[in-house]
Amino acid sequence: MGAYDANARFALEATSEPEAIARARTHALELGADPISAPIGAQCAVIAAASSALNIVEIGTGAGVSGLWLMHGAPRAILTTIDKEPEHLAAARQAFADARIPPARARFITGRAADVLPRMNEAAYDVVLVDADPDGVIEYVEHGLRLVRPGGTVLVPRVLAGGAVADPVRRDPVTTAYRSLIQETQASPAVIGALSIVAEGLLQLTTIADTGL
Repeated sequence: MGAYDANARFALEATSEPEAIARARTHALELGADPISAPIGAQCAVIAAASSALNIVEIGTGAGVSGLWLMHGAPRAILTTIDKEPEHLAAARQAFADARIPPARARFITGRAADVLPRMNEAAYDVVLVDADPDGVIEYVEHGLRLVRPGGTVLVPRVLAGGAVADPVRRDPVTTAYRSLIQETQASPAVIGALSIVAEGLLQLTTIADTGL
C-alpha cells in the first residue's frame, strides 16, 4: 500500500460519522445511491459551520447523507435539496425525520436541476453542494456561483473522478469537464479555490466578497 492509499484509509477510519448519518448511508447503499464518503461529508460540515450557513442548496440529494452532513455543520440552516429521483428524495426525507430535523428546515424539490436552478434567487445562499449528473457539472457550478452570496462557497465532491482526472491519457467528456473545472477555477480572480484529494476529492470555491477597497 502506497503512502497515498494509507493516508486515505486513515482519514476514512479516523472520521467519526454521527449515527443518523451512518443509518442514512446504509439505506443509500441499499437503494443503489452512491453517498459521499464520511471524510468528504466532514469537510462539507466544516465549511457549512465556518460559513455560519443559514441557507444551503444541494444539487443531488442521494438518500440524504450529504444533506445530513451539511446540517450537522449548520444546525440552524434551511436546506433546499434537488433531485430527479422521487425514491431518493423519499429516502432523504425519512433520513431527516429519523435525525429529528424539523420539517420546516428542509425543502425537497423533485425535478431536473437544469430546470429548477434558473428559477432560484441569485446571491441568496451561503453554501451550494453540487453532487449531480457529472455530465452537467460545469453548468451546475456556474449556477452555484450565481446562487451563493459574496463570500459563499460552492462544494463539488467526486471531482477527481476516481483518479481519472490526474491521468493525462483520459480524455472522455466527464473527465475533461472535471479537469477543466479545476484548472479554470484555480486561475479565476472571482473565487478562492482549494482542491482536497482525500477520498473521492472535494473542490471548494469561495466567491470573493467585494470589500469596496
